[in-house]
Amino acid sequence: MPDHAPAPAGRRIALIAHDNKKRDMLEWAEYNLDLLAGHQLFATATTGHLPQQQLGLPVTCFRSGPYGGDQQIGARIAEGEIDLLMFLWDPLEPHPHDPDVKALLRVAVVCNIPVACNRSTADFMISSPLMGQDHQRWDPAAVQARHNQAALRVARAG
Repeated sequence: MPDHAPAPAGRRIALIAHDNKKRDMLEWAEYNLDLLAGHQLFATATTGHLPQQQLGLPVTCFRSGPYGGDQQIGARIAEGEIDLLMFLWDPLEPHPHDPDVKALLRVAVVCNIPVACNRSTADFMISSPLMGQDHQRWDPAAVQARHNQAALRVARAG
């Protein structure tokens, strides 16, 4: 296992919760209040206002998910500006912005950031000793560029 340098002060954590999961998100945030205080928090509108108003946590809020907030957070992930995503989505309810939800989860996986979709996983992530270590992000654009260069070398040689 490679040696890891100390992580920068705090992680950049995005919080998103569908309507039926907002209470879970708030309870989770309250339970982990001391741990969350050391990180920079981002969230979609209503999800972010809950811990701001009820727990006093500073949260940078984007638009509501159906109005582009999921896409705003996805763009931050793609730009390397979000380190972890906690997305409590409701698999039992239909969502008119389901394509945005899938796109958000896709970009998080492609960019290789940790994603928690339930409280148990979020507890494991926030309490992990890896939170205090540096993590090398995977840049899909850089990988694609290397692949293209290799293909070009093969084409020229062949």
